[in-house]
Amino acid sequence: QVQLVESGGGSVQSGGSPRLSCVGSGYTYSSYCMGWFRQAPGKEREGVASIDFDGSTTYADSLKGRFAISKDNAKNTLYLRMNTLKPEDTAMYYCAAHSHWGCDLVKETYNYWGQGTQVTVSS
Repeated sequence: QVQLVESGGGSVQSGGSPRLSCVGSGYTYSSYCMGWFRQAPGKEREGVASIDFDGSTTYADSLKGRFAISKDNAKNTLYLRMNTLKPEDTAMYYCAAHSHWGCDLVKETYNYWGQGTQVTVSS
């Protein structure tokens, strides 16, 4: 059974640079596309970044250069480094995975989701 467990969220001041983690189990971690999504109150879930089995990455245009996705296959762990956080980055952040062809930020493509970790940015 595939399980994804996020951690690293919490309350952060504007300008902070926390790192989120997502530990996966129950599947061949290295061969899956992994992604980070976020959902703010009253808004749709949106893609943040994804990383494919070969390490290639995709970012939401608005976050490119400020967020960085990476993974450690040996630890079955996905990371999201978030730099220079702003209050508008406040959201529940979700880790997701799928084994289909391609690795973009279309949330319907992902079959496995974690429970999410809340990030709240105060000004």
